[in-house]
Amino acid sequence: MGMTIDKIQANRTALIVVDMQNDFLLPGAALETPMGRDIYPSVKRLLAHARHSGMKVIYTVHAHRADGSDRGMFAEVWPPIATGACLVDGRPGVDIVADLKPEEDETIVKKHRYSAFFGTDLDMILRAANIDTVAITGVTTENCCHATARDAMFNGYRVAFISDATGTFDYPDAGFGALAATEVHRVTLGILAVSTAHVMSTSEFIELGDASRNGRRSAA
Repeated sequence: MGMTIDKIQANRTALIVVDMQNDFLLPGAALETPMGRDIYPSVKRLLAHARHSGMKVIYTVHAHRADGSDRGMFAEVWPPIATGACLVDGRPGVDIVADLKPEEDETIVKKHRYSAFFGTDLDMILRAANIDTVAITGVTTENCCHATARDAMFNGYRVAFISDATGTFDYPDAGFGALAATEVHRVTLGILAVSTAHVMSTSEFIELGDASRNGRRSAA
């Protein structure tokens, strides 16, 4: 039960950094996700590893048109999106946080829903690069990261879901009791580990990549 990844080949793997944007991560932001700031060190380690090893790096940005024409049901589910208080294309809130800025040649995929595959060209980008494995990082664990991981698996990719490089926020009581971010995160990881992905830490992911490179050198 569950997915097992026993090697990470840099030239067949993409690191996907999901929605690490000002509107989610700056203190006081409309959709503030404090746990997202806690994962900066892990995401930085993964970015350094990916760039050093030649792994493809892809950022996603959640953004909506200023006229609201692509908000869909988000306008009902999330009031700050409905009012245009956040995630408006062209405004500073949709920018990647300064600590994690993409390099000039790295891909940015603009999306309008939780999943980075829904209504985007992400699948085409991955297939053109001969990618068969994706590593999911960013926010939020149970929404955009979870949806992207699920769609990656549905599209035939192996999925490494990085446990200490994903994060979420506290949920208010909507009739089932309030939920702490740590509990939402833990439960989501447990579900994904059984149904969708190989859930692993940053260190485990890097070690799998290092082992694959060392194995190729030994074979040579």
